[in-house]
Amino acid sequence: MFEKKKEGEPETPRAADQQQQQNDLSTPPLRPFTRKATPLPPRNPQVPSFKSEIPPRRLGDLPGALPPKRPVDEKEPKRLTVGRDICLSGDITSCDRLIVEGTVEAKLTDARAIEVADTGIFKGDAMVDEADIDGQFIGELTVRERLVVRSHGLITGSVRYGRMVVEEGGAISGSVARLEESEPARPEAPEEAPAEH
Repeated sequence: MFEKKKEGEPETPRAADQQQQQNDLSTPPLRPFTRKATPLPPRNPQVPSFKSEIPPRRLGDLPGALPPKRPVDEKEPKRLTVGRDICLSGDITSCDRLIVEGTVEAKLTDARAIEVADTGIFKGDAMVDEADIDGQFIGELTVRERLVVRSHGLITGSVRYGRMVVEEGGAISGSVARLEESEPARPEAPEEAPAEH
């Protein structure tokens, strides 16, 4: 294939052609192979187009999809649940029902009910209509209507109540007093004094 050229021997035509192509820069470069697009055949008007009889599905119809969000209804109770192993501290207002399964250190005002589960701990002050204590409550508790202390419930501090039920095993440590009949059921907002002219 590769032979040594002897002196005085003429060049073979093949080697001469290769040499000529290398020296000749005027040859155009090769173009890549291209194929012209084949037009689609005309549509036959006698063949009906396929129309699906299956109605389109919405995302909410799919199995496992989240239900659509409901509009906010002002009549629904405002509920706050503090789950297990959750710690929360601060002031809690505008809450209809507080459910404590974790730990809460707060002041609870203007609430309808508090429920402390057997795993829950509430530390602070609370003024509610109803209370259901199955865990620990430490602080000042004012219950305008009904207080229930369950069998695992422990209240430490000051308790004022309208009516009270203590199950066997439940305990209250501290001062306990019944609300007087003359005390208001809910604290009323101060009335504005009429402007004097």
